[in-house]
Amino acid sequence: MEGLDLAAEMLHLSEHYRQMSDGELLALSGQSSELTEIAKHCLASEISRRGLKSQPEELPATTDPPPPSDFPDDEDRALVEICTVWSLSDALQLQTLLDRAGIPFFMGPEKATGVDAVTSNFADGVSVQVMRIGLPWARRSLTNYVPVNEPAPKLEGELDELPVRCPKCHSTEVIFERLIAEPKGSSPQQYEWACDSCGHHWKDDGIAKEE
Repeated sequence: MEGLDLAAEMLHLSEHYRQMSDGELLALSGQSSELTEIAKHCLASEISRRGLKSQPEELPATTDPPPPSDFPDDEDRALVEICTVWSLSDALQLQTLLDRAGIPFFMGPEKATGVDAVTSNFADGVSVQVMRIGLPWARRSLTNYVPVNEPAPKLEGELDELPVRCPKCHSTEVIFERLIAEPKGSSPQQYEWACDSCGHHWKDDGIAKEE
């Protein structure tokens, strides 16, 4: 139950800090020694998400030893991947869902806490991670996530398409010009091609012929 209580506290603090103004967040960051470790983490995450620069804390001349940490142990803090996003629009959609749930997240190897801070190429896939303690809530948010730019899976044993070659000069510099529909009769539809190398024009059924 302790893990669930800590997760609930994390979500509560994340929502609380999200409702604060930029000035209030920065002022609070200057007094971070008075916060619990989990509050410090949630505050730092919200400040980073907004792109703010936290205020340096004025330390007293003498300081007492730090209090025992009340932050979840390393296992609860460990980052786990919940999905991969493949476009900016999908990343923004997921960010909105996680923000609404008050779940801090980290995108890409740069551990960006907001889409604007991602420097990785979305076309190569960007990993999205959350702390293990927030995983149940993250999974709940993912039920409303509908990605539109995921790459189509490649079937096992699927072969790449053979290049179209000019029947006259055998060049692969071939231009597809148009599809010739054949609505009548049993003849298959025809494709019209042009060779950019020798200028030859021809038609075929689009099936490569073995030489």
